[in-house]
Amino acid sequence: MLEGDKILVARGENPCYLLLDQANRHGLIAGASGTGKTVTLKVLAEGFAQAGVPVFLADVKGDVTGMAEPADNAEAMAERAASLGAAGWTPRGCDVRLWDMLTADGIPVRITISDMGPDLLARLLGLTDVQRGVLAIAFRLADDNGMLLIDLKDLRAMLAYLAEHSSEVETLYGRVSSQSVGAIQRALLTLEDQGGNIFFGEPALDLADWLVTDDAGQGVVNILNAAKLMASPQVYAMFLLWMLGEIYEMLPEAGDLPKPKFVFFFDEAHLLFDDMPKELTDKIVQTVKLIRSKGVGVYFISQSPSDIPDEVLAQLSNRIQHGLRAYTPAEQKAVKAAAASFRENPAFDSVEALQEVGTGEALVSPLNEDGQPCVVERAKVLPPECKMAAASPETLEKVRQAQAQMMEKYGEAIDRESAYEKLAAEKASQAEADELAAQKAQLEKERAEFEKQKAAEEAKAAKAAEKEAERAAKAAEKEAERAARAAEKQRDQAMKTVSSVIGQIGRETSRQLLRGLFGSLKR
Repeated sequence: MLEGDKILVARGENPCYLLLDQANRHGLIAGASGTGKTVTLKVLAEGFAQAGVPVFLADVKGDVTGMAEPADNAEAMAERAASLGAAGWTPRGCDVRLWDMLTADGIPVRITISDMGPDLLARLLGLTDVQRGVLAIAFRLADDNGMLLIDLKDLRAMLAYLAEHSSEVETLYGRVSSQSVGAIQRALLTLEDQGGNIFFGEPALDLADWLVTDDAGQGVVNILNAAKLMASPQVYAMFLLWMLGEIYEMLPEAGDLPKPKFVFFFDEAHLLFDDMPKELTDKIVQTVKLIRSKGVGVYFISQSPSDIPDEVLAQLSNRIQHGLRAYTPAEQKAVKAAAASFRENPAFDSVEALQEVGTGEALVSPLNEDGQPCVVERAKVLPPECKMAAASPETLEKVRQAQAQMMEKYGEAIDRESAYEKLAAEKASQAEADELAAQKAQLEKERAEFEKQKAAEEAKAAKAAEKEAERAAKAAEKEAERAARAAEKQRDQAMKTVSSVIGQIGRETSRQLLRGLFGSLKR
């Protein structure tokens, strides 16, 4: 409950306030299941909202939506609040927006592959250094060729293109092995099975739509439906880490402010750090350290402080520790470590108190005005002014109607031309060109075959003509020989005739001559 410039969270021997000007020093809400972490989260979130600070939180169990509705057991809650020194406690809800990543129960949350970037995506996919390099090449190649990487099919198409054109790409970007591409494709398939095909796309979330207040000046409480996300921890962690980094990049330096500009509540925080590579953990630590100067508070909610790396835990100054169970040596060690993190209160033993506190109780140690941890208080947490359980269907329907403008902006998915479409068009164009080339080659082949056949036929005809000419020449030669023989025969005959005539003439002449010579003698 907001009281001036501070939020009354709980009361022990003294009231426990979270100071708004210290709220961007981050915080931790921890405790075993059923100890009241969600109630504490609601008390803090509604306090920030009443102070005009926009809030983001994930609804893991489905009961955080009750923040949209006033407390339903108002009389009993008011009595408890009054007993804890909160006389001004009033049942009221917050201005809530419901967001959803995997179903249609709220405003769709989407981001693009390009927004996620190769480094974060590679680390969350668990890629090796070599595979990470191949993924970076895919992003660079897409940028250099003006191809947008919006959804998973864009990235898959780009990776397939890399594999097909690896020899061409290597000269400019480095070696691309088909084994690395295959490993990335398999990792993307796992991500797709977890809902990545829904999460990645457009219109992409503009985080400026979360940093808003309502008409009354109260901060809007942005609730992400994360019930199904627990079955998709990879997508959940990816989104939360992207969101933290994006807020950091988006906001200018602000220094120390009277109140935060924005507050994150990361429920089930262990999902962010399970099997997290050290490089990424270091990046989270760096972001958590620096984002304070942007006026942003980050609050992790987990069952045990040991779920969170020590480097991150050291940045969480405002602490509310609900009861811890210590049945095993490891759990006993965790209890001692949690107790040792508090500024000791001589009135009680923190180790024993952590195992004794019941539901709705906690050890509370926020920062004081000087930025120092307060002496830890064993305190009872205030009841939230909103409903403890999930909101009724009627209230949820009113919330959905009130966020109609956001649904107009984000409701319908857009699949504009991006890498997949461009590569598909290029492939289709290449296939068409290949088909035309094949048809041209076939025509050329048929033409060559025709020319070959024609040449063969012409050669055959020429050969036949040559044979005919030879035959005609031989016939002519034979005819000439025959004519020559006939002529010779005729000459011979003529010669014989001439010879005969000549002979006859000769004989007749001789007779006449003799007659002439001797005729007179006879007479």
